[in-house]
Amino acid sequence: MARKALVLKSMRKPKYDVRHRNRCRLCGRPRGYIRDYGLCRLCFRKMALDGEIPGIKKASW
Repeated sequence: MARKALVLKSMRKPKYDVRHRNRCRLCGRPRGYIRDYGLCRLCFRKMALDGEIPGIKKASW
């Protein structure tokens, strides 16, 4: 879980645009971010396994 202060700080508009850091919408994690869904890999996996993301299912072959 990301620190609340860092999540709130990242919501502000940065002084320069290049300082923007993508964070997960649910937990605020800055690493392992999946742009298409706006989630980190951990939240993405949990939601996919629970069937909360339409069109996504675990691969099996």
